[in-house]
Amino acid sequence: MTELLWSPMQLGPVTVRNRIVFSAHLTNFAEDGLPTEQHAAYYAERAAGGVGLIITEEHSTHPTDWPYEKLIHGFHREVISGYRRITEAVHRHRTPILAQINHNGGQASSMYSRLPVWAPSPVADPLFREVPKAVDHHEISEIVDSYAMVAAHCAEGGFDGVELQCSHSSIVRGFLSPATNLRTDDYGGSLENRARLLLEIVHAVRSELGGGLALGVRLCGDELIEGGTTIDEAVEVARMVEATGQVDYINTSIGVATASLFMIEASMHVPPGYAMFIPAAIRSAVALPVVGVGRFKDPLQAERALAEGQCDLVGVVRGQIADADFVRKARSGHTDDTRLCLSCNQECVGRMGLNRWLGCIENPRTGRESLGVGEARPVSIGRRVLVVGAGPAGMQAAIAAARNGHQVTVLERDDAPGGQVRLAASVPNRAEFGDLVRNQVTECRRLGVEFEFGVEATADEVERRNADTVVVATGSDAARPWWAPPEAEHVVDVRDVLGGTVHPTGSIVVIDEIGFHHATSVAELLADRGCDVEVITPGMVVGQDLGITLDMENWWIRASAKGIVQTTDCVPMGIDGTILQLQHHPTGTDVTRAPDWIVLAVPSAPAEALYLELRAREVEVERAGDAIAPRRAHAAVIDGERVGAAVPAAERVRTPA
Repeated sequence: MTELLWSPMQLGPVTVRNRIVFSAHLTNFAEDGLPTEQHAAYYAERAAGGVGLIITEEHSTHPTDWPYEKLIHGFHREVISGYRRITEAVHRHRTPILAQINHNGGQASSMYSRLPVWAPSPVADPLFREVPKAVDHHEISEIVDSYAMVAAHCAEGGFDGVELQCSHSSIVRGFLSPATNLRTDDYGGSLENRARLLLEIVHAVRSELGGGLALGVRLCGDELIEGGTTIDEAVEVARMVEATGQVDYINTSIGVATASLFMIEASMHVPPGYAMFIPAAIRSAVALPVVGVGRFKDPLQAERALAEGQCDLVGVVRGQIADADFVRKARSGHTDDTRLCLSCNQECVGRMGLNRWLGCIENPRTGRESLGVGEARPVSIGRRVLVVGAGPAGMQAAIAAARNGHQVTVLERDDAPGGQVRLAASVPNRAEFGDLVRNQVTECRRLGVEFEFGVEATADEVERRNADTVVVATGSDAARPWWAPPEAEHVVDVRDVLGGTVHPTGSIVVIDEIGFHHATSVAELLADRGCDVEVITPGMVVGQDLGITLDMENWWIRASAKGIVQTTDCVPMGIDGTILQLQHHPTGTDVTRAPDWIVLAVPSAPAEALYLELRAREVEVERAGDAIAPRRAHAAVIDGERVGAAVPAAERVRTPA
């Protein structure tokens, strides 16, 4: 039962029809500091999906705040027309939308603005490493006025209110935190003084909004840094905010965006609901509605948080990035059809870190709604499409083709779908990655795609089936590097270990030349089995791309606890019997190891033989995913979508074979 989840709630003058909030998060959709059509399409699709409240990404309040390129500059009046496009698109679905406004303070860089970074004290941020200017009283007044000005722009742009971001990356958080506020004037020292800027901004913004628009404040409950804000102080600040009588709700957060970001946007290694102690503590201290966040994947988790009194509303972000209809499906009881978020952080959080627009590993439409990606375009006469391979590329190709009205059959030589995703999900703490397979199979079944398992799709077999279009998504094959001779039987691929065809014991060296979960996952698996494991990489850090998905810190913690040794900057040079020869490339020093087994996490090779043979026979064939070039799952899904959506209409109706 999800009775509380679907009950309405009043946030000051704003009524929300249910308790699910699409909370603020970065998108990188802005262009030249202005909101875009993609913003409007993105938020409107979640509004159409039934969410109770939308809170946009942050809008900068001052020219000194420009920490990343694609930030909305709310202090320019030119934003207002873009605001209206967003709010009108969302309001068509009877959904309220608030704008989050913010100044990032010392958690920024002068690279874009060419202006000194402002902060309460000259304390360099650990990520940006730039010493900020400690603002004087005149500049503090300017900050307060700029918040009020941007709030006025938001009101003129049609928003139903604003949220003040005072949590994980904000000059207000900088003032609240004893770790970054070293001032000795009336804005530093005691908690009352450190909260002074926040309360002045609340008063100024409320004066601009009047009583007809909502005002929320998002607070950090625990910064997770030495000497930072903890829950006790956060509760006291929440009481101060409520005492103003000018705020309609309190939102919550955990961590600091540039020091403990891995706990703000936690990956699948962190359990859902991990941060709920924060809204629970604040809710017990104030009467204002409180929003809780913390990796909620399904409506039952959200309902439980409400029923247990931990919060009044629940923020679901990545769940609605993955499936814009998350709320509608939950409300109608079709939860089995929901495209569950994997919490892999590869295309949402990861793309932000690479300064790219937000996407989703399993939903090619996310971030491209304004371009019509993923929309059904029914053909006049459907083709018979044969897809070879039931991995992420093959199944997405089947989905895209079937969505447009083609008759699709998928052949898979294994007895189950998923390909390498199934292997990746078999290791410790990675089981949720398997939801990609579940989600794609569910969508295929809904669209009438037929599966045949245990079929070896030779070129003769494909030709015998006489399909109009063939899509080859046969994945990739393990490739042995030049330095590992075939006769070295103790050298095996990571797939052999995960698939159970080999069972290494004793001392093991894992070679990490990919820099992602391949090496670290198999290292943990083997360490859990009692092996002595060392991961060696030519790179400067093991699993270097884990930093992009916010998995690095927790990997270090687990590796240390499991006794996994990490060795960097070493290039494999050959094997002499059982001796692994390495070179420490910064110094040119020769290094050796004598493990019982060597496990390879190295680049693979495209399994393209079937595709090339079919082309030689002049069969109408396309390929997708690793069969083109071995990459990660998001690339396979994008390839599959592109190829499947491009299948043209048949020229005439075919008689059954």
